[in-house]
Amino acid sequence: MIAAGNPFKAALARGEPQIGLWLSMAHPYSAEICATAGFDWLLIDGEHAPNDVRASLAQLQAVAPYRGQPVLRSVNSDPALIKQLLDIGAQNLLVPMVDTPEQARAIVAATRYPPQGVRGVGAAVARVSRWGARADYVHRANDEVCLLVQAETVTALANLEAICAVDGVDGVFIGPADLAASMGHLGQPQYPEVQAAIDDAIRRIHASGKAAGTLTGDVAAARRYLDLGARFVAVGIDVTLMISAVRQRAAEFGLGGPSSVPSGGPY
Repeated sequence: MIAAGNPFKAALARGEPQIGLWLSMAHPYSAEICATAGFDWLLIDGEHAPNDVRASLAQLQAVAPYRGQPVLRSVNSDPALIKQLLDIGAQNLLVPMVDTPEQARAIVAATRYPPQGVRGVGAAVARVSRWGARADYVHRANDEVCLLVQAETVTALANLEAICAVDGVDGVFIGPADLAASMGHLGQPQYPEVQAAIDDAIRRIHASGKAAGTLTGDVAAARRYLDLGARFVAVGIDVTLMISAVRQRAAEFGLGGPSSVPSGGPY
């Protein structure tokens, strides 16, 4: 159910650490399974998982009865797409590849109704207002949206304080994989220089008064980020957790290994 207010946004504003899980399987059944685990938030990935608007809607519906708050990552910052994602009920948005405060301000505008922004008004026919049952929705929507932007390049880190200063940005997420690539360490987010940059960015975001976030499958690293002041940390990805368990079970029976993976790559 989409109720008034935004529990995830409120928790971040209170400074309460929120522990999340990344959903990349792009299916409502697996999303609901993960929702039963009790995470604070669940990231529905529209950037690197095969999720379109309809698939994202199905997963929002699947996790709605559970305590974990859905965060929907868009594939980009297109205002038309953001409008659709908000209308299907995404209160919490994570937008990738934000390098400048100007980009951040444009994204804020896309999430707000006029006069604060440019979001098109169609709530009466949208899930987010319960198809008009929330008569006050358009008057409260601007305050209920939680906008998280991704800083994941050297340029973004250079502009970090300016991005954090943008009114309407609730949090900044450090994307480790793209940051590593931007720093010249493609495929090596654990490289010491990259980790030092992530640690420093978390401190700077926290000092700005905004919520800092990131993703890691390393429990020790997750705890370090939280100690540094991160407030929303995803501690695993459904796909990698599943394949790790599946391959481990196969290995216990002498199965698997390189020969089990098609040499031609994905078809």
